[in-house]
Amino acid sequence: MPLVYLCVRPQREAARAEYASFRAESGLTETSLHFHDLTHEPLPADALDRWTGFLVGGSPFNVTDTARSEIQRRVEADLEVVAAAAAAANTAALFTCYGIGVVTRMLGGEVSRDFPEPTGPTPVRLTGAAVGDPITADLPAHFVALSAHKEGSGAVPPGALLLATNPVCPVQAYRVGDRLYATQFHPESTPLPFTQRMAFYRDGGYFDAEDYDEISARVLATPVTEPGRMLRAFVRAWG
Repeated sequence: MPLVYLCVRPQREAARAEYASFRAESGLTETSLHFHDLTHEPLPADALDRWTGFLVGGSPFNVTDTARSEIQRRVEADLEVVAAAAAAANTAALFTCYGIGVVTRMLGGEVSRDFPEPTGPTPVRLTGAAVGDPITADLPAHFVALSAHKEGSGAVPPGALLLATNPVCPVQAYRVGDRLYATQFHPESTPLPFTQRMAFYRDGGYFDAEDYDEISARVLATPVTEPGRMLRAFVRAWG
């Protein structure tokens, strides 16, 4: 059975671009990585039987939003179904960016606006626990990833094992049980697609619009080679 990319971006072009990045970095095809848009279609009742695992992308939504639309509330409820199933080892899932906030809140952790990171490259340091993890074991102790988020966490939620950190946003990646993973950074992103995706959110409050060219130049000048290995390891383990 195939894996599935769960789209949680209302902007269709941005979602398709992110899906393309997930396929490129994971090595999967459209046949082996399906696309399901949760902003337009609820999670199917047979989702756990239809797909062997789930890759959850980013979103302009934030779990700390004071006013959440009906679509956002439904999306988050569906994501919690997937996260709970993965935590119970009934499927496998990798949640990224906005998704880590959904998982953290579901598990009883705290998500706040105290740990944002500016759009662009961010340093990531693996913890000792990452050495023995099948998804992170082959990564170097320090690497660069791409990130853009307005919220984050200072500590992992109950039951989670911290796999990666940095000084600005201490929770960069964690695992729950054997099959639920979450990252704050974008493991699917490489520089050029990241700058192209930035254009969709030029006025989204992640950066000053007039700084787009400067940030893009910095992103394009930064080698980002390691995060995608997490995706490929996930596919080898659960695909």
